[in-house]
Amino acid sequence: MKIIISITLYFILLTPGYAGNLKPFTTDGCSAFPNGTFEQKSLWVNCCISHDFAYWKGGTNAERLKADQQLERCVKKAGEPEIAKLMLTGVRMGGSPYFITPFRWGYGWPYARGYAALTDEEKLEVSEKLEMLKVMIESISRTLDENN
Repeated sequence: MKIIISITLYFILLTPGYAGNLKPFTTDGCSAFPNGTFEQKSLWVNCCISHDFAYWKGGTNAERLKADQQLERCVKKAGEPEIAKLMLTGVRMGGSPYFITPFRWGYGWPYARGYAALTDEEKLEVSEKLEMLKVMIESISRTLDENN
């Protein structure tokens, strides 16, 4: 019994935490799916970017389901209910945190984080990365305005 307890404690102590390991937010729009129709090429891309944000930061299985359902509602609101159903099916099947893909649930964290509520440290890290992103976007926006 002592050996089992010792081995368990050893692995618990060696298991790295995930705080401090969040990569900056990235998005590729709708991943392997079109961002819109032939006529409106970016009709629902905003839905996908919001969905990517949820997937980037990860969290619980319930949070993933909520993010997937929000994607479906957003695309449906864009006037594409059949596409919305298709996308929901795709993300439910292909977005598992256990797949080694760039669009898995929790892709901002190192692989194998799985489903887990964000710790306070991780939430702080998400906020810090978002603040950096906001500053970058504002800077780029100002530069574009100055060049026009």
